Amino acid sequence: MATKKTKLTEKNPAELTALLAKQREEMRTLRFASAGGRPKDSAAPKKTRRNIARILTELHAQKTASMLGANA
Repeated sequence: MATKKTKLTEKNPAELTALLAKQREEMRTLRFASAGGRPKDSAAPKKTRRNIARILTELHAQKTASMLGANA
């Protein structure tokens, strides 16, 4: 899967933002699909939430690193 930490560190902020939007859309569809009945994979929302958190963490780390690099 493309959301492993080693893969996320290789992406630039624009790619991470696009991936974040895709994951958030997937989370939204999972949320609505589960409201209609029993989902196929009940662990999918948890996995998607964790992927979103990983992406946000990497975005923050890159932003912090660029700010520290500009101040030094």
